[in-house]
Amino acid sequence: MKNLLSKTNGITFAIALLTFIIGWQLGHRDLSLSWTNFKPQFTISNQTPPLDKQNIDFKLFWDTWDLVSKEYVDKKAIDPQKMYYGAIAGMVQALGDPYTVFLPPDQQKSTKEELGGSFEGVGIQLGFNKDKRLVVIAPLKGTPAEKAGILAGDMILKIEDKDSTSFSLPEAVNLIRGPKGSKISLQTYREGDEKPRDLSLQRDTIVVKSVEVEQKTTPSGKKIAYIKLTRFGERTFDEWNQAVSDTLAMGASGVILDMRNNPGGFLDGSVFIGSEFIENGNIVLQENSAGEKTPYKVNRVGKLLKLPLVVLINKGSASASEIVAGAIQDTKRGKLLGTQSFGKGTIQESQDLPGGTGIHITTAKWLTPSGRWIHETGLTPDIVVELTDEDLKDPAKDPQLDKALETLN
Repeated sequence: MKNLLSKTNGITFAIALLTFIIGWQLGHRDLSLSWTNFKPQFTISNQTPPLDKQNIDFKLFWDTWDLVSKEYVDKKAIDPQKMYYGAIAGMVQALGDPYTVFLPPDQQKSTKEELGGSFEGVGIQLGFNKDKRLVVIAPLKGTPAEKAGILAGDMILKIEDKDSTSFSLPEAVNLIRGPKGSKISLQTYREGDEKPRDLSLQRDTIVVKSVEVEQKTTPSGKKIAYIKLTRFGERTFDEWNQAVSDTLAMGASGVILDMRNNPGGFLDGSVFIGSEFIENGNIVLQENSAGEKTPYKVNRVGKLLKLPLVVLINKGSASASEIVAGAIQDTKRGKLLGTQSFGKGTIQESQDLPGGTGIHITTAKWLTPSGRWIHETGLTPDIVVELTDEDLKDPAKDPQLDKALETLN
């Protein structure tokens, strides 16, 4: 089980379905049941419902299942396994939290591939805004999405002519993913535009290196290590350690940590990165449903504790990247520069379930070391530098990076 800031056959399906529904009604007993028409034969045994769920009446569920099975016009479309997964997904979705989701096998696989650093798609990180509309958290560098001009904050209105308001986050991701070379149509809208944009993107293999470092120079000639951190994934620890070694080897007199368009990832990754710059104390506070706070403290001796630091953020900086940026701001370890961050202040726990399925559950809020909850508001930079449309159109221009170098001069 990890924190995220994420072969079934007939017998397996039967056990799970009747455990979930009939087992709750009939209690601890052996049961054999035979259906006619579209109902295959099932056998379950020794299933006991939770004590507080034994009085739930699932008659409406079975009546609806029965009615659909008998009356729906396209019998080939009746897929019991999909209906079963759909029932579980609907139960979870009823919570109204877009980040708490049940993942069927294909969506679970896609989520793990993305955190692993390689997948086929167009290269956009998705989330929800405060109105629970599907938005781009960040386009990944060098991907079809970035080349098409998609920006952080763009709303995704339609995916293949299907309204996005009905999709969960994994469903939207799964629709946009696909084999290299295939095409996907998206309708997007950017605040301030007169009308939506219709885009056709060709999918590609997206290989994401989570950490890159290069040497920059201030106007006065100082060497600065520019570290670009794009996510907190499975490869981040090793890639980060190499970047720190390169930073020390170049004799840098300061660091620019660029977390613009970083959508987050694993919670432990944010503590690891934060500990590189902060000497002691808390990196983040986790608050559960009872209001109890658990501190996540600096967990190692960092190698970049004394170097002057500027952190770049924008509205594509979310979750784990906001944890690191918030800790640096609260401890006054460095300056935040750029624009307001995304504002995702919840923690999801991921768990593998049988049959290749999985679930992400929001288990807690996270707070900055000073106790701030930045959900749906984001972090305000110490130094605000907006980008104009002209800046965005010209890859060679980066006023935010220029200002960071000036700040470390």
